[in-house]
Amino acid sequence: MVGLSIMESWFPILSIFALAYISPMHLYAYSLFISLIFFLIIMYKKNLFVELKNRDAYKDLLLTTFWITTLFSLVFIGLQFTTATNMSVILFLQLFFAYLYFNVFGKEKMDTLHTIGAFVMAVGAVTILLPEELKLNKGDLLILIVAIIAPIANMYSKRARKFCSSETILGFRTIVALPVISFLAYIFEDTSSYDDFLNALPYIGMIGFLIFGVSKILWMEALHRISVTKVSALIALVPPMTISFAYFYLNEVPSSQQIVGILTILVGGYMLTKEIKST
Repeated sequence: MVGLSIMESWFPILSIFALAYISPMHLYAYSLFISLIFFLIIMYKKNLFVELKNRDAYKDLLLTTFWITTLFSLVFIGLQFTTATNMSVILFLQLFFAYLYFNVFGKEKMDTLHTIGAFVMAVGAVTILLPEELKLNKGDLLILIVAIIAPIANMYSKRARKFCSSETILGFRTIVALPVISFLAYIFEDTSSYDDFLNALPYIGMIGFLIFGVSKILWMEALHRISVTKVSALIALVPPMTISFAYFYLNEVPSSQQIVGILTILVGGYMLTKEIKST
């Protein structure tokens, strides 16, 4: 989770740079194409195509693909109207919805110390998010919808991982999503010029390889090992890193309130990841 948080924290920044040259759905489609090449190479090298013969996996694979594709479509559209910092923090509200879905109404349980740690991290994230004047724009509302559906997507990803490797799940959903997103981009958006595409290409490459490739493998492996709620809580590591990178590369200066929130998140993260010794 720490490794993927470092990479995920770059996602809004790289996306904002790329969106200066190309439209959101085209950015999504190009990034998917890069990640598809990455996954196909891994699947070929590790002989993972045989896993697609398991019919029991297809329900969860298709549901995972649907929710994840919807999720990232909303993210790319929403990023046109909000800041990198707002996006990373609003996405963290998925912890609340994960706790509601799986701990309040579901059967997932966490130790008391880990529950307190998740709560402390949530307080830190809200501290970062809360502006002097609370005013959400349409981009923030789209990202909020993403936070609502993210735990559902994670649940089906976790189920699919019981049948297939992370690379197969990610490769499958990329194969299915790419033609759909490409078609939507073709229908609803104008094609960027060749020069604009070349300017955006470095960011597309990094998003496709690091964010949709390496980072998502780490994400799937984390989901396979710990609960959806705990994974959602550890996403709180992303906002402090995004804020730091946004300061250096987007000139978004963090406030004293955000710094307090970062410190709170780090304390909660320590509690959440502390090993509980059995008696």
